[in-house]
Amino acid sequence: MAMWQGAMDNRGFQQGSFSSFQSSSSDEDLMDIPGTAMDFSIRDDVPPLDREMEGNKFYNSGGIASSNRIMDFLEEPIPGVGTYDDFNTIDWVREKSRDRDRHREITNRSKESTWALIHSVSDAFSGWLLMLLIGLLSGSLAGLIDISAHWMTDLKEGICTEGFWFNHEHCCWNSQQVTFEDRDKCPEWNSWSQLIINMDEGAFAYIVNYFMYVLWALLFAFLAVSLVKVFAPYACGSGIPEIKTILSGFIIRGYLGKWTLIIKTITLVLAVSSGLSLGKEGPLVHVACCCGNILCHCFNKYRKNEAKRREVLSAAAAAGVSVAFGAPIGGVLFSLEEVSYYFPLKTLWRSFFAALVAAFTLRSINPFGNSRLVLFYVEFHTPWHLFELVPFILLGIFGGLWGALFIRTNIAWCRKRKTTQLGKYPVIEVLIVTAITAILAFPNEYTRMSTSELISELFNDCGLLDSSKLCDYKNLSNTSKSGELPDRPAGAGVSSAMWQLALTLILKIVITIFTFGMKIPSGLFIPSMAVGAIAGRLLGVGMEQLAYHHRDWTIFNSWCSQGADCITPGLYAMVGAAACLGGVTRMTVSLVVIMFELTGGLEYIVPLMAAAMTSKWVADALGREGIYDAHIRLNGYPFLEAKEEFAHKTLAMDVMKPRRNDPLLTVLTQDSMTVEDVETIISETTYSGFPVVVSRESQRLVGFVLRRDLIISIENARKKQDGVVSTSIIYFTEHSPPVPPYTAPTLKLRNILDLSPFTVTDLTPMEIVVDIFRKLGLRQCLVTHNG
Repeated sequence: MAMWQGAMDNRGFQQGSFSSFQSSSSDEDLMDIPGTAMDFSIRDDVPPLDREMEGNKFYNSGGIASSNRIMDFLEEPIPGVGTYDDFNTIDWVREKSRDRDRHREITNRSKESTWALIHSVSDAFSGWLLMLLIGLLSGSLAGLIDISAHWMTDLKEGICTEGFWFNHEHCCWNSQQVTFEDRDKCPEWNSWSQLIINMDEGAFAYIVNYFMYVLWALLFAFLAVSLVKVFAPYACGSGIPEIKTILSGFIIRGYLGKWTLIIKTITLVLAVSSGLSLGKEGPLVHVACCCGNILCHCFNKYRKNEAKRREVLSAAAAAGVSVAFGAPIGGVLFSLEEVSYYFPLKTLWRSFFAALVAAFTLRSINPFGNSRLVLFYVEFHTPWHLFELVPFILLGIFGGLWGALFIRTNIAWCRKRKTTQLGKYPVIEVLIVTAITAILAFPNEYTRMSTSELISELFNDCGLLDSSKLCDYKNLSNTSKSGELPDRPAGAGVSSAMWQLALTLILKIVITIFTFGMKIPSGLFIPSMAVGAIAGRLLGVGMEQLAYHHRDWTIFNSWCSQGADCITPGLYAMVGAAACLGGVTRMTVSLVVIMFELTGGLEYIVPLMAAAMTSKWVADALGREGIYDAHIRLNGYPFLEAKEEFAHKTLAMDVMKPRRNDPLLTVLTQDSMTVEDVETIISETTYSGFPVVVSRESQRLVGFVLRRDLIISIENARKKQDGVVSTSIIYFTEHSPPVPPYTAPTLKLRNILDLSPFTVTDLTPMEIVVDIFRKLGLRQCLVTHNG
């Protein structure tokens, strides 16, 4: 018999020290940054969840038993048995089995008394109550982040004298001294040059505003990176790669703790406000999952079962995307397609409910004052034409190329950060990137504005009342019968805007590569959408002018009549945004639904689908991994990607450990090993569990026991009763033989033995073994030959 130990060999994560288990920590404790040297110093955050050993020292008031009595301490569950170490995978099969047993017990008791029936109903309802709380909390936090980021972004350019807490737009809303054309200029809003040198025009005023813009950006970035570094190292990055890994069954304690939530919320506002090329949408998923994990502690059902908790986190991820894009259905599909590992039908309904509550909460807060959930909500009215599928597919190709380029260059830069001195100076790196971004951004109005506002501007369908440079066309008074503006020649403003947007595109492409992965909260959705939206708008305006000046061409004359509104540049921007986001993340269905919910236009689903699929095909041809999978691999997390194809031609016996020339397999026997023998094996090996066999001669499999459970049980037995010594024999059998008088009492540990471990024969093909691991979420699988 031999063992598949790929998931078991925890070298570097745990040594054989017994005392280390007493200091084991809860899911809320703070850890160091993933992928770097892991610091296992623990700060208590909430009372330990996985084991309540701290307050219970296991002293037994029943006195010392006679020496010939068999000591079976496992009739009562021992706190800590059945729980997991940090940086370990959970046993999905065991967790599901536990939940079934718990549910069966509650159902049986509900028939006995009214109180038990009420408890049964409340247990069934607790999941929905938890979803309601997650939706309310994540929606409220998203509203707070949106309002704060909007105000602090405007703070870089000036301040409202009527009330410093008003952003630029709110400051000028109630002003009586402002015209519609100059609605951004009101006497209540003062730029920094007006406040400092009492000048609003001229070179000196420009320099003062420039200096203040860069200074505020550096201050916000410095605060963000300092808070992350000092208080919550796990609050950096987007969080989605780690959440995918956690949802697959890996344990990273502290990643979803309350310190991470508090610091991520504060630093996300600071990072977005600093003007860096990052978004808040990815980190909002992390924030929502933190809310879900913390609220799980209020319910025993979810606190004590890791698999049930991951169902809640899947729903929380859906709520996060729901508040990020105002797209509840897209959020559910994103959770299903992109982050969740195990997604039963019940989780689908609950995810939908959590996403709905979160979106409703955000809508009630109304952070943007436009009754919409996102800053760049648009509604197009003009139909698209079949020929336009060609430029839409071209945008898809661009999105795929950009996605593949971004993933390769960003991963190369992140690897350089990990393996060189650069990684030791996160604060300096953030400040340098912020300074370069701010210095290059200020002269160009499209890079100076927040990325969400830029996307809103690019998505915009020019109407009669628009005063943007992108809408500076000639003959604006000539409207079509439907009230829409017809295609018209570009004015000086449009030509100027095209050059500025081309420069913005180059800056965004380059600077995003270096920004994503720094030690501050940084999302990728918005910068990717901005790159695609700029490319799409440039192409859309080009197509519009082509249609205007060459209406007699065959491709235009059939559907583009004089005075008609043929091309909608804003639609091209939207399709480009979808293509680039798809190229980076490899999302398809959820991406199209999110974009559709953003625009409220069913008729644009085909262009979006064409662009999303093209970008995925092109990007997949250049590299199979999306950005999140690439970061999971970079950080070395154990993650079996369900979408990845494994072309193994080996058998289980070729891959299992030990190999033919390795030392013999480490096993425990069912009735002949002493406590000292077992402790020696534990201290000399790093495996996370051991097969139990009949005897050294007969290696027939009896079951499998986890290292952690063994350590806790032996330690508990030593504390609980003086009789257990190093020479005490450990029994895993149901009945142990009578013990002669005056010998050390035996220790019965059958209750911690898994009597039905998953096994395969030595001739099982590896494709089947990988599928078993992936679909059942196994920690280990034992390889047997004739049992």
